[in-house]
Amino acid sequence: MDVVANDLKTKGVAAIDHALKHDQEAVVTVRGKAKYVAISLDRYNQFREYELECSLREVQEDVKNGNFVQMSASEHIANL
Repeated sequence: MDVVANDLKTKGVAAIDHALKHDQEAVVTVRGKAKYVAISLDRYNQFREYELECSLREVQEDVKNGNFVQMSASEHIANL
């Protein structure tokens, strides 16, 4: 459900609350163009968990394929 920026200005968080009762995300439009997305904190945490799981799988795949470098902290700092 879309939330017009002007409604957000006049109604505040209530406009987002209303939109999230009808859908899992609220698209905030500015001058008729979608600009932002508001989601519940629970949904955000779920997305964040998916993102972290994806990153973990990528790292595990890199380790499995030998795509990594071992070095000391001082060597790493020197590389930076």
